Amino acid sequence: MTPLRQRYLEDLQLRNYSVKTQQVYVECVSLFARHFGRSPELLGPEEIRAYQLYLIREKQVSWSRFNQTVCSLRFLYATTLQKEWIIKHLPFPRKETRLPVILSPAQVSTLLQAISNPRYRIFFTTIYATGLRLSEARRLEVADIDSARNTVRVRQGKGRKDRYVMLSPKLLELLRQYWKAYRPARLLFPGMNPEHPLAERTLQDALRQAREKAGLNPQVTAHTLRHCFASHLLERGVNVRVIQLLLGHASLKTTARYTHVTDTALAQTVSPLDLLPEPERP
Repeated sequence: MTPLRQRYLEDLQLRNYSVKTQQVYVECVSLFARHFGRSPELLGPEEIRAYQLYLIREKQVSWSRFNQTVCSLRFLYATTLQKEWIIKHLPFPRKETRLPVILSPAQVSTLLQAISNPRYRIFFTTIYATGLRLSEARRLEVADIDSARNTVRVRQGKGRKDRYVMLSPKLLELLRQYWKAYRPARLLFPGMNPEHPLAERTLQDALRQAREKAGLNPQVTAHTLRHCFASHLLERGVNVRVIQLLLGHASLKTTARYTHVTDTALAQTVSPLDLLPEPERP
């Protein structure tokens, strides 16, 4: 590991960035340096601009990936290299707004039943019942399930924040049956090594197979179940602020996007035409 890379990693750790964010940032900076075959210390605004155009025109990366690259380079030049003047040459692109894929309750049920492995089925059922992210569900511990208070503790979610979500009575019964069958010790969903959670790739493969078996949209992922959790609550009249807290969103604006994808709410909205008085008949 080069001294610059080591210092960059230490700066990320000092500012309490998550391990996953550290890995992504280091990878983005590494690809940037590899593209030019030189250390970032020797690169400036022209190379940054050229690399941004390369990502857009040739690599055609997603907005998310482009944004990760910009953030990683901003941190590198402003914090590690102390060259804040370069930040002006790292503009953020206009963000694309795309509505998430939402399944109906019947489709969610079909998807979950299509998961053949009982452990994986209860894992994804937990995500739908609580609205957790995939990474949050993987880190759940047995002690996080509080049957007395009917809550689930989410440890260090996005933004390094703890939160609580509701514990469905139906989910509690399923988890009790699961615990009796598999007897997990600390982690609720351990992998081959009891000290490590189920592998993310294994879970994604299991859901992909179930999605294909159920004949659902290819864009359905584990995060889709989180989207469904939010949208189905909204359709049942749950306050959007409550949903924001359950999802762990820092901004209400992020949660508000679900108001655009609730078909039930749209169908029940009365058009002003229907409220006009009937004209008098001659």
